[in-house]
Amino acid sequence: MDLVVIGLGYVGLPLAREACRAGLEVGGLDLDARVVAGLCEGQSHVDDVSAAEVAGMLDQGFAPTADARILDGARTVVICVPTPLSEEGGPDLTAVRGAAETVAQHLEPGMLVVLESTTYPGTTDEIVRPILEKSGLLAGRDFHLAFSPERIDPGNPVYGVRNTPKIVGGLTPACASAASAFYGKFVERVVEAKGTREAEMAKLLENTYRHVNIALVNEMAVFCDELGIDLWDAIDCAATKPFGFQAFRPGPGVGGHCIPIDPNYLSYKVRSLGYPFRFVELAQEINERMPRYVVERAQQLLNREGRALKGAKVLLLGVTYKADIADQRESPARPVASRLLRLGARLTFHDPHVPAWRVGDTDVPSAGADLPAALEAADLTIVLAAHRAYAPGTLARHARLLFDAVGRTRGADRPTTELM
Repeated sequence: MDLVVIGLGYVGLPLAREACRAGLEVGGLDLDARVVAGLCEGQSHVDDVSAAEVAGMLDQGFAPTADARILDGARTVVICVPTPLSEEGGPDLTAVRGAAETVAQHLEPGMLVVLESTTYPGTTDEIVRPILEKSGLLAGRDFHLAFSPERIDPGNPVYGVRNTPKIVGGLTPACASAASAFYGKFVERVVEAKGTREAEMAKLLENTYRHVNIALVNEMAVFCDELGIDLWDAIDCAATKPFGFQAFRPGPGVGGHCIPIDPNYLSYKVRSLGYPFRFVELAQEINERMPRYVVERAQQLLNREGRALKGAKVLLLGVTYKADIADQRESPARPVASRLLRLGARLTFHDPHVPAWRVGDTDVPSAGADLPAALEAADLTIVLAAHRAYAPGTLARHARLLFDAVGRTRGADRPTTELM
């Protein structure tokens, strides 16, 4: 194989697709038998890769498997496995270690091994390299080792693997050159970092920047409501400045893998030096309290109408972590729903991308396909994801009482509609 991708999720599968399009012979290794079986049948489990594209990959020779022997003779191996947080809040590198152990058993001279999984600075050199060198081969001499942060934005119709600049950091200059040459076959622009640590830090810097700025506007949303200020309008006005400002907007919390999780890797590394990373920890505190704030605002709206939250019919619109995708990882809708259920709300949900939804031990009932009827039946509707299916006019006309946490109904002049 020209390339074997380990981990065929939201990072690995789009990478494999682009490599196939470039004419490379591509294999995929995944431990989930259901994922492998689905791909072999031409099915996709990733929003950004269609079933038709999977079928096209198979026609081009793409070989998904759970058999590690596919690594034998591979020219390049890219590790795209999950890196969640441990129960203690630190990085859980179990999957990275496991993937590296597997590669070490099949490592051959001249092979290029790239880690794309997000992690703290030093992981490639301190964790992955020693595991690979158990093979008896030395990184930088017998095989190439590099880190290249994934920059996948699920649901983004403009930027994908090919036209998003690809950062690579090699253990040695020769390793960096090998990684650049590989990605240059199907990525328009490759950017070489000074080393693996700089490439690892670049990814964490990108996501920490977003994390902190989202926390800033989320905190502003809380006091702007009490001051009677339309923060959404203020942000739009500030965004007209052609320099020195980038618009971030408030919401019910943060979701996905990157924002809620990745900055904690950097915080973990900083704490190992003996002091806290206060910006990240404060941002985490603010963003984690937003689901609670959404429920508080919901209670206030119902109280204003003479209703109690307990026993009220509450409809949640959009339970994915961002608009127009099916990905529910770390979605703030889950803690919002948990708190509403604890307070006695009669909960239903609607999401065109999610057929069934479970929160803890509770199966939340679907409101059905008839959105206007669902809106009219609810005492309160809360918009948590700005799916295109939620036309502002439909929400404004049919919702009896509406709290919009994502700005989908901006401009709707109704006393029963309120923005975050």
